[in-house]
Amino acid sequence: MLFQPFDAPIGADVLDTRLEEISETEFNQLYEAWLRWGVLRVRDQQLSDESLKTFSARFGELEYAPHGKVTSEELAKIPNPFVATISNIVENGKPIGGLSNLETSWHTDMSYIEQPPTASLLYAVEVPDHGGETSFCCMRTALADLPENLRIQCVNLQIKHDAAHDSIGKLRRGHEPFNSAEKAPGVYHPALTVHPETQEPALFLGRRQFAYVDGRTVAESEALLDAIWTHVAQAHQCWTQRWKNGDLVIWDNRVVMHRRASFPNAERRLMRRTQVKATTKPTAAVAP
Repeated sequence: MLFQPFDAPIGADVLDTRLEEISETEFNQLYEAWLRWGVLRVRDQQLSDESLKTFSARFGELEYAPHGKVTSEELAKIPNPFVATISNIVENGKPIGGLSNLETSWHTDMSYIEQPPTASLLYAVEVPDHGGETSFCCMRTALADLPENLRIQCVNLQIKHDAAHDSIGKLRRGHEPFNSAEKAPGVYHPALTVHPETQEPALFLGRRQFAYVDGRTVAESEALLDAIWTHVAQAHQCWTQRWKNGDLVIWDNRVVMHRRASFPNAERRLMRRTQVKATTKPTAAVAP
């Protein structure tokens, strides 16, 4: 199996591969490359929802797609709860997927749960002619770029990740609006984490909106988070995926953040996403 690294601190192409046909040895090579580069792109795939689900499950047990607050009975009625549709397409007056055509902010998938997914996989079924690119940020590089005084402050720092809003800022189903990050529902994770497989340290920020630093006043929390984010998602830390139909991108949710550019709503975009369930919570790292 051949890999071609991107000219960036993360990412590589997987060359000349049919994902439905790879052997266990080849998958192990792919998995090691994913740990090394954080983001892998495989082009020219022809994946059904079922084959995408089957391949994704080679990374581990799958995580349910986020649906907001739903009961187990409601979840059981969802046709394929492990394969999410990301789309702006409307059929019979109803959106067939989530996140519409709007820009999404930098975020870590489902960082608002106790054990955020390890891997996220996004497959392009139909892409617009303009916009809709997905950018990825290396959080290992972002940590290395932090000034020493901020790195010291990140040690033992706990950040609450807002569960009420999605990455376009829309209130999720079942949540009530609020106006202060301190009141946001969600869970706390360490700002400085260690990768459970590679043992490399990285920043773990999730999403800026309604994030809150434990033990600080709202003003102190906002000031510290603003200072940290100033050094994150700079051009040299990032790589941007310009989608083609049949592209599959796999990223390590533990060391990569991502965002999506907006695109004209008159153009269609249809993506399928799967996520792999974590078996542990994010673990705090010692001072780098």
